[in-house]
Amino acid sequence: MKDIIYELRDMRYLNWAKTRKSSGTGGSFLKAYDDTGKKKKYYKLSDSDPIKGIVGHECVNEIVVQRLLVFLGIEHLEYTLIHALVTVEGKDYETYLCESEDYKNADEGKVSLEDYYAMNKKDSETPLDFCRRMGWAGYVYEMFLIDYLVLNRDRHGANIEILRNTKTKSVRPAPLFDHGLSLVCRCHKMKELDDFDVMEDRKVQAFVGTGSTLVNVRNIPAAFFHDLPKLTESDLDTVFDGLDKIIGREYIVKMRDMIWKRWCSIGRI
Repeated sequence: MKDIIYELRDMRYLNWAKTRKSSGTGGSFLKAYDDTGKKKKYYKLSDSDPIKGIVGHECVNEIVVQRLLVFLGIEHLEYTLIHALVTVEGKDYETYLCESEDYKNADEGKVSLEDYYAMNKKDSETPLDFCRRMGWAGYVYEMFLIDYLVLNRDRHGANIEILRNTKTKSVRPAPLFDHGLSLVCRCHKMKELDDFDVMEDRKVQAFVGTGSTLVNVRNIPAAFFHDLPKLTESDLDTVFDGLDKIIGREYIVKMRDMIWKRWCSIGRI
């Protein structure tokens, strides 16, 4: 698959820094960048622990969600999953990391939706109403849909960005990004995986809408679904192709079960 590099790369030159942890999530998430080439590249690791090392599989989740977004025809930041040797706090680790490139155009700057909303909202306007007024309803509905299908727990106000063009004075939402805290991201043991209910309506962070992905998907007009591709169970073969070389088969079965059951539930919702 073009979005996975299985050959081990020595990337110990990267300098990793901790990023802020979202409320309610454990672990530290490390990010790095490389600006020595023509295009600046960004890297991130899965959940890590100072004693156990890299323990999560959030980077794999990014590829699963990316492939689902491709099928649905939804604009998104493109990630590549790379088998890499990295150094974190003096220790070497063999892992898989995510690589991406800057999605801004040359004349664009970025600001979080949270900040842009605070600067431009009307008196009692909610973030959802604000996005509708700005003409971004379709973008929000796409976000609600994917976040429901994969139970994204981390769509806070900085995980949605607005791109501003300094020449044309235009604004647009950035492609969807950062889907790692989704699916079965907190299942590190087989019992946790076995006990995980893929249909449970868990409390999530969501700057737009509510803290329930189920409630949010109910806010999507029925007409929105008419032009969407119709996902079949066999389409999930492509979504998970090649990932069995990276993550346990039990995890793939569970993640596949979540996406399929949640997709089938949309008609009832």
